[in-house]
Amino acid sequence: MTRPIFLLTDFGLTDTYVGIVKSVILSILPTACLVDLTHDIPPQDVRAGAYALLTVAPYLPTDAIVVAVVDPGVGTDRRPVAAQVDGRTFIGPDNGLLSWALATLTAASSPSAGEPTPIRAVVLDHPEVWLPNVSATFHGRDIFAPVAAHLASGLPLSTIGTPTDTLRSLVLPSVEREANDGGAVLAARGEVIHVDRYGNLITNVLAADVPANPVTNVDDFEVRGVAAHYQAGDGPLLALIGSSGRLEISAPNASAAAMTGAGVGATVVVTSADAA
Repeated sequence: MTRPIFLLTDFGLTDTYVGIVKSVILSILPTACLVDLTHDIPPQDVRAGAYALLTVAPYLPTDAIVVAVVDPGVGTDRRPVAAQVDGRTFIGPDNGLLSWALATLTAASSPSAGEPTPIRAVVLDHPEVWLPNVSATFHGRDIFAPVAAHLASGLPLSTIGTPTDTLRSLVLPSVEREANDGGAVLAARGEVIHVDRYGNLITNVLAADVPANPVTNVDDFEVRGVAAHYQAGDGPLLALIGSSGRLEISAPNASAAAMTGAGVGATVVVTSADAA
């Protein structure tokens, strides 16, 4: 039984890039199971790709192979890599794209007491598992796709590249918290890390960071309380804990991003009305 292969790219569907990647995989492994995660990552937006991988990582089957291609540095000295944690293998450019998903899975698979689950990574430097002619502009076709097919057919990670202990990481913005002597959160300062297609402003503030009786401020807009769903509340904006476990600012049947003018990087401050 072959391992399933999941695809995430910024290729879009207007051109034939996605179809070519799938064709290469199927030409090597006709029985391959291919799943599209998304091909609508904004062009060259490595951070958006990293966020998308972060959200899907915990739900991947443990034998998953993920081909992730958001690769503005293709053809430069950036390395093609594959990394495995807790059974799942990620293939892509070493530009930070894989880092948030790997960190999430490492934390999730760590024992409650002890060392984190290690990441096994290799640089893809064995041309025998690539296509014969490698373009400087399409490593998704010529390197990542054939490597994925060979791994899915049972080839061990150790046979496709040279081990490495270093992978590039993107910095996931941290949340600044203020707590009382008892440890209860009084305030949290974070930022918008993603805007989804509905215009929801998804922040790095986790549910555990939100104080009691919260007041959320983004730019010049204020939202009180935490709604149970996207249609709750009386105002034009609401705050809620979304499916990723993070605080979101939403506009019922509208775009919070358009309404507020806020985007990725916008500061979000959550305080407790009780502390005022």
